[in-house]
Amino acid sequence: MPISLTNTLTRRKEPFAPADPSRVTLYVCGPTVYNYPHIGNMRPPVVFDVLFRLLRHTYGESAVIYARNYTDIDDKIIAKAAAEGVAIEAVTEKFANVYKEDTGALGVLAPTLTPRATQNVDNMIALIQKLIDKGAAYAVPSGVYFSVAADPDYGKLSGRNQDELQAGARVEGEDDKRHPSDFALWKAAKPDEPSWEAPFGAGRPGWHIECSAMIEAELGSPIDIHGGGIDLVFPHHENEIAQSESAHDHPLARVWMHNGFLTMDATKMSKSLGNVITPRDLMEQGWQGETLRWALLSAHYKAPLDWNEDMMRQAQAALDRLYGAVLRLKDVKADDLEAPAAFVEALSDDLNTPAAMAELFALATAANVAKKPADQAKAKAELLAAGALMGVLADDPEHWFRASFGEQAAEIDALVVERVAARAAKNYAESDRIRDELATRGVEVMDGPSGSTWRRKG
Repeated sequence: MPISLTNTLTRRKEPFAPADPSRVTLYVCGPTVYNYPHIGNMRPPVVFDVLFRLLRHTYGESAVIYARNYTDIDDKIIAKAAAEGVAIEAVTEKFANVYKEDTGALGVLAPTLTPRATQNVDNMIALIQKLIDKGAAYAVPSGVYFSVAADPDYGKLSGRNQDELQAGARVEGEDDKRHPSDFALWKAAKPDEPSWEAPFGAGRPGWHIECSAMIEAELGSPIDIHGGGIDLVFPHHENEIAQSESAHDHPLARVWMHNGFLTMDATKMSKSLGNVITPRDLMEQGWQGETLRWALLSAHYKAPLDWNEDMMRQAQAALDRLYGAVLRLKDVKADDLEAPAAFVEALSDDLNTPAAMAELFALATAANVAKKPADQAKAKAELLAAGALMGVLADDPEHWFRASFGEQAAEIDALVVERVAARAAKNYAESDRIRDELATRGVEVMDGPSGSTWRRKG
């Protein structure tokens, strides 16, 4: 199934064709590991996890190399470590593990590669020296800067022109750079900060050079796809393009993809505004990781998404519907899992997750109405295969429904056992009474040849 993707660079949806179908390369900017990620930080890893799954489905699991980095040297990290009186590594290791746990709870597959900035400083130094040698960068006492004026194509990703950029504000501590729009490749060493020796003076890398160097070291260039949040288009990705293409005289990436903002009550979610909620907060409130994932995918990745409790309730109800269909067929053996063409086509059309969700509901309906064993097996297999491509339906359905009720699950289990006993004793009045009590708790009991199961009432 051909894949089409919206390329931020060309501003149009295009057929995707990797340079080498046996080695498809994807890079997504990862977290700066100094704090707990909020739910908005989860949108890029979840969106690009769906792309990773689709690429693996299309080209083969071993053919796709996906790198997502950790930025583990940064002003915020240094400040955090100083405030807590601990080594920088204590901060970065802790929050890299937190990020790994949180993305895992949302069903995000581990990338093929997870490079860290501090492991690639030598590559950054070599890249900076190459830019200096080519006249695209210059050293001054505060560090090394990329000369934006030396790149006539600067601004092509974001659409900003040179006049706008030259009017930019200066950054504190960078008074000796030649133009306001020039950006730091290397920051001169400061007391009590980590630094590395370099031909142009001891110091540490700037943010933008980190990704360019890691891409080159881990994947080579050009890569097929570079992704991230829309907030990275400028300046981060614009600067990556400038420094990499000035150094190597060829494109950094063929396709640039960006997911839209996630807002909270129509306001951009950010730590500085204080309007953040973390996935850990939400899961402690009883929401399951898959519910959060579904909610994050409920709008097209390019569109803005407003986070609210009603959206989470809708996500819970949608997954209950799908898990209910799987539960009804729990005794049916499903072999040869293969996602149906209509579902794959929806995802292949620029990761159209809302359309793919509609196909999942159609598959659930087919599973609920199937009567013949062969039809039931086919319906279940297709539903599970499509769910796997979306990164959902990975849980046991009975556990799913129990988990959504939290501590009430044990009480519901006890009531279901009482109802089974009442039915066995032909005490139908008591059986009906218990059924009605369960219904008031939002529980539907399903009786079958192998016993009674229950789920959240739809």
